[in-house]
Amino acid sequence: MTASNPPRDESFQRPGGPPPGRVHLDSTAQIMNSISSHLAGRLSLVALDGRRRPGPPALVLVAHGSRDPRALTTVRALMDRVRDLRPGLPVRLGHIELNEPLLPDTLADLAGAPAVLVPLLLSRGHHVKRDIPETAAAAPAHTRVAAPLGPHPLLVETLHDRLVEAGWRPGAGSAARRASGVVLAAAGSRDPESAADTRTTARLLAERLGVPVVPAYASAATPTVPDALRALAARGRHRVAVASCFTAPGRFATQCAQAAPGIAAAPLGDHPAMARLVLHRYDQVLATPETAAGPALASA
Repeated sequence: MTASNPPRDESFQRPGGPPPGRVHLDSTAQIMNSISSHLAGRLSLVALDGRRRPGPPALVLVAHGSRDPRALTTVRALMDRVRDLRPGLPVRLGHIELNEPLLPDTLADLAGAPAVLVPLLLSRGHHVKRDIPETAAAAPAHTRVAAPLGPHPLLVETLHDRLVEAGWRPGAGSAARRASGVVLAAAGSRDPESAADTRTTARLLAERLGVPVVPAYASAATPTVPDALRALAARGRHRVAVASCFTAPGRFATQCAQAAPGIAAAPLGDHPAMARLVLHRYDQVLATPETAAGPALASA
């Protein structure tokens, strides 16, 4: 009698399927990489003679604040992404209004330690040019203020991805593109430099998408989203999506999305490119001589 063949491990037979134990090894590797990153961040604070080096200035995310509870959840998720990208960097959160912690309280809690304030705002305006610098100047901590997050290619990358996630498909044919367009919905400001920044973001997004992108505003500036939709329709652009140039959900973001005739992208949120952009603005400040400190308001 011949011995019966042992049952085959079917995991070897699936085309492209992982070999046995691969899933376990992958998850173990991710855990080890995370531990190594955190250890490296801790060790970087210790000099060769064993003395503790001064830590980097804290990164303080400055959010506007909203009565919409989703806003605070979203900003905290973005803060977690930033921490994951830069282990060992102290990351804090402060709000201009409506949510706690408020920015003055966050700065007071630093107990005089240095900090870089990164506004989670997408253009220049009153908050970036007046409110945040004045709050920083009144704080006991030594602070510097970074530029807002926009305009910047990483912001455009996020806007593009959010549109695609919402179902944006302009079509490969020239006829489909001639009928397509996007409205870039932003909060709005009476400051002309804010509108200039939003127009720059719209231009960069148009270059990325290959269709016209018209900036529109929820308040304090024109055109409104409905006006921008009508302007595109008058040009024969009837396949129009609304891109959400808002950091987090809130009243204005919801209002603009409701005006969309079809596709309305989600706010920027905790997209990985947003976390990289936050750290880029932080690093820009540290690379700038102290005598030239202040919002550089750069676009790259």
